[in-house]
Parts: sequence; structure tokens; C-alpha cells
Amino acid sequence: MAAVLVFLAPGFEEIETATIVDVLRRCGLKVSVASLFPNAIEGAHGMKFVPDIFIGETTVKDFDAVICPGGSPGYENLRKNRAVLAMVKEAFDSGKVVAAICAGPAVLSDAGILRNKNCTIYPGMENELEKGGGNPQKDFVVEDGNIITSQGPATALLFALKVAEHLADKKIVERVRKKTLTNLVSK
Repeated sequence: MAAVLVFLAPGFEEIETATIVDVLRRCGLKVSVASLFPNAIEGAHGMKFVPDIFIGETTVKDFDAVICPGGSPGYENLRKNRAVLAMVKEAFDSGKVVAAICAGPAVLSDAGILRNKNCTIYPGMENELEKGGGNPQKDFVVEDGNIITSQGPATALLFALKVAEHLADKKIVERVRKKTLTNLVSK
């Protein structure tokens, strides 16, 4: 079973984080939510999530993918954290799936992994991608090699399923796509 690490920082986007974790677990993946702090973390809209692990208790070697949710100031808190940037870079260099949604791709840019990569971000933040050498696209979900990016809360299901396509059994992903009605919206 593939393992996924989802970073959690104060001010995270609740819709994105909950959707990512839920969809990937439905697809049979082992998902660990790693927080910058060892206690419950409050999201951008007041919801509190309890992390599975503290970021200092894990390494990228234990995972097949790392994911940065967006949210403000969540993405700012992730991008300021040296451990997060190092783990994102290590995952990319190891050929693991590296994914980010909403403002989260700014973290990938800061980690130096977007050079000449097609990517997307929350509309209006394209300059964050360009700073890291990325090629901004307007699509809801953009995949370039082992990097997957997406635009925001409304695209979270599509994003999570795209990540799952890389890590889970295709039949299971298709079943989850149908059960969540995502097959009715887009594919």
C-alpha cells in the first residue's frame, strides 16, 4: 500500500485538506497528516484538525508522495518551514509524487522544483510559479512528470483523484470517482 504525507500548518484550507485525506484513504492509500506543531491545528476558517504525526517525527523515505494543501496563511507557514521545503525537494529528487493545491504550489516554487514545469495555482497567484521558473497553466489540475498541481477548493476532488491515479489501483480509483460523483463533472 502506497503511503502519502500531507503537510498541515496553521491556516490550512479545510476543504482541500479534508478532501485530499478522505479521497486518498477511500482509494486504499495510507495517509499521514503531518503537522508543523504536535497539537490540533486550526484552519483558515476555524476548523481544528488533529494531525497523525509531528513533522519532526518522520522522513520522506517513509512515503511515496507528499502534498501541500493551500489556505492562507497555511501556505505561508509551510513555505517558511525549512523542513517542509527540504522534504518537498527530497521527494521530488527521489521521483516521488509531489503535489500541491490552491496557494500550495508556491511552496513547490520555493523548494526549487518547478523550473520549466507546467503547473497551476490559485488564480491571480501565477507570479509565485514564475518566480520558481514554472510555466503557469489555466487548467484545474496540471500534471508534469511527478508534480501535480491544482487551483483550489472547487478542484480538490479532481486533484485528489489525480494523485490517487499515480498511487492506487486503477479500479479502486474509478470506483471512488463514481461514488463521489466526480465522473459526472469531469474526468
